[in-house]
Amino acid sequence: MSQLNFPSGRRIDLACLGRLAVDLYAQQFGSRLEDARSMAMYLGGSSANLAFGVARLGLKSAMLSRVGNEQMGRFLTETLAQEGCDTSQVQIDPERLTGMVLLGLKDRDTFPLLFMRENCADMAVDASEIREDFIAQCRALAITGTHLSTPGTRSASLAALAYGKKHGVVRVLDIDYRPVLWGLTSRGAGENRYVPDAHVTQQLQEVLPEFDLLVGTEEEFFIAGGIAGDLMACLRAVRQLSAATLVVKRGADGCTVIEGDIPTHIDDSPTFKGERVEVLNVLGAGDSFLSGLMASLLQGKNWAQSTQVANACGAIVVSRHACSAAMPTPAELAHWFGGSRNPKVDADQQLAHLHRVTAARPDWNEMCVLAFDHRSQFFDMVREAGADESRIPALKKLLVETAEQVETSHSLQGHLGVLIDGGDYGRDALASATGRGWWVGRPIELPSSRPLRFDGTRSVGSALMNWPTEQVVKCLVHYHPDDHYTLRLEQEQKVLELWEATRASGNELLLEIICPRAQTPAGTEDAAVLRAVKRFYNLGVQPEWWKLAPMQPQGWTDLAALVAERDPYCRGAVILGLNQPLQLLADSFAQATNPIVKGFMVGRTLWATPSLQWLKNEIDDAAFKNAVAQNFTVLVDAWRNRTSAQ
Repeated sequence: MSQLNFPSGRRIDLACLGRLAVDLYAQQFGSRLEDARSMAMYLGGSSANLAFGVARLGLKSAMLSRVGNEQMGRFLTETLAQEGCDTSQVQIDPERLTGMVLLGLKDRDTFPLLFMRENCADMAVDASEIREDFIAQCRALAITGTHLSTPGTRSASLAALAYGKKHGVVRVLDIDYRPVLWGLTSRGAGENRYVPDAHVTQQLQEVLPEFDLLVGTEEEFFIAGGIAGDLMACLRAVRQLSAATLVVKRGADGCTVIEGDIPTHIDDSPTFKGERVEVLNVLGAGDSFLSGLMASLLQGKNWAQSTQVANACGAIVVSRHACSAAMPTPAELAHWFGGSRNPKVDADQQLAHLHRVTAARPDWNEMCVLAFDHRSQFFDMVREAGADESRIPALKKLLVETAEQVETSHSLQGHLGVLIDGGDYGRDALASATGRGWWVGRPIELPSSRPLRFDGTRSVGSALMNWPTEQVVKCLVHYHPDDHYTLRLEQEQKVLELWEATRASGNELLLEIICPRAQTPAGTEDAAVLRAVKRFYNLGVQPEWWKLAPMQPQGWTDLAALVAERDPYCRGAVILGLNQPLQLLADSFAQATNPIVKGFMVGRTLWATPSLQWLKNEIDDAAFKNAVAQNFTVLVDAWRNRTSAQ
C-alpha cells in the first residue's frame, strides 16, 4: 500500500484546481499547424483532463476553476458534468473569455501547441470563491503548477491548500511545467517543455512543503529542483523541502515511485515499466497517466497496481487523437488487461468499440419518436392536394411544434425523439429540433433504393463530416438474408461503408431492416428479421440501434438473446410503423414487453391524414397540430400501458 492516507466517508474523491480550456486539435496528421484545414474540439487543460479522466474511471471528481460566460465555457462545464464531474465550483467570469489551445500532430516528435490564454478566465480564478466547506468534503486535492505562476492563481491555490491541510485532504501537485505559460518562450513555442529558470524554481520550491504527492516528468523535476540535467540532485533538492511521495514519469520506461530517502540511482527505487505502443499523439498522456494513478490509489490499490493502470491509461491515450476524449473507461482497461488485446492499439477493434459505447452518454431507456424523415411521401401528398411543394418545410416545422406540445403534455422530457430529413424539406425543422435534448435521428438512405444508395452523396464519410454529433444516422435497408448473393453483397458493402463512416464521425447508427414481403411468407417474418440482424453482426456491424417491425414476444426474446451475445452495449430496438392503422400499432405494443425494446418510431400513421387536410387548406395550423398530437398520444399511452394490457 502507499503511504498516502486518504480520508474516507467524503463526497468527493478528488478535486482539481487549475487549467480548464478548450483544445482545438488539427485533424490532418503530418501537417504543420499553419496548414491545418479543420479542427476537432475537446475539453482540455491538465487539471480538467485529470478531473475528466478520474470521473471516467468511476470516481467522483470535482473541478475548481473559472470559465467565460459564453459558449465555450458552457461546452466545458457540460462535458465535465456529462462525465460525472462536479462543476459546482467552476466560477463564471462575466468579462474574460474561456482559454483555448490549438494543437497539431506534425510527426512522432513534433506536436505544435499555441496557447490562446491572454487574460483568460481560468487564470483569473478568485481565491475568495474557494470554499472551505467544499474542500472539507474532498479526499484529495490536485493543483497544477501553472496556477502557481501568477499572483491571483497562486493565491487561490494557496487558499485551497490551506483548507486541504486543515481538513486532512491529501494534496497533490502536478508540476505541469509549461515555460510559455510562465512567459519564458515566444508565444508560438508552446510545445517547449523545459527552460531552466531560477524564478520558476523558487516559486515552486516555496510551496513544495504543502504537498503529500508530487508528480512530474524528469524535466519537471529539473525545474522543481533547480539543477538542470541532474535528476538525482534535483530529487535530493526537492526532498530537502518536502517529505511528499515523488512519482517520476519516465515515458515509455514507465515511472519511479520514491517514498523515502532519495537513492543513488533512479532505478534503485521501485520502478514500474511502461507499455510499448506506437505513438500517434503524446499530448495528454501525462494527464491520463495521473488519472489512472489517482483513481487507483483512491480505490485502495497499491503502487504496483496503480502504476500498472496509470501506464496503461497513458499508453492508450498516446495512440489516439485527443486528450480527455481519448481517456479509457473501466471496460477498456478490463479488455486491456484481459489477455486478448491487439498489440497494435489503434488496430484493436474491440478496444475502439468499448471506448465508444462505454463512455458516458445520455440514457434513452424509453423512446417515443415522431418520425417525419419521409421525402417522397410528402411530395406525393402535395401533388394530390394540388399544393405548392414549398409548403412542405413549414409543415415539418409544425410537426416539431407538435412534438414539443406532446413533450409538455405527457412529461416526455428525456424520452422524446424526432426523425427528420436534412434536405430541402426538413432542413429547418431538423435545425430547430437539434440542441433541445431530444433524441434526433436523420436518414442517410436514398428513399426506396434497393440496392441501398445514400441520399445526395457517393461519399458518406464526407457527408457525415457536416452532421452534428448528436444526430443519429438512420439507414433503412430493404434486405432479406435470402436475397440473390450479388444484391445481398452489394447492400452489405454499403452498410459496412456506413458503419465505418459513423465510427469515424462519432454519430450513432440506427439500422432499420425491412424484409421485402414478396420473399417473406406469412409466419416467417420474425425469423427473417432475426437472420438479417445476425448476418450484420457476423459482418462486424454493431449499430447502437435496431429499428424493426412489430414482432411476437418470442421474436423479441430471441433478439434480446442475440444482442446480449453479440453486442451487450447495444442501445436496443425500436418499433417501426409501416403506415399501419393506429390501433393495430397500439395493440402490438403489448407484445413488446421485453426490455430490449425501448420504444417506437412512427410516422405516417400519425400525420398522413392531417397533413393532406392541411395542404388542402381544410384545417389550420392549430387543428393540424392537435390532430397529430392526439394520434401521437394514443401511441405514447399505449406504450406506457403495454404491460397492464396483458
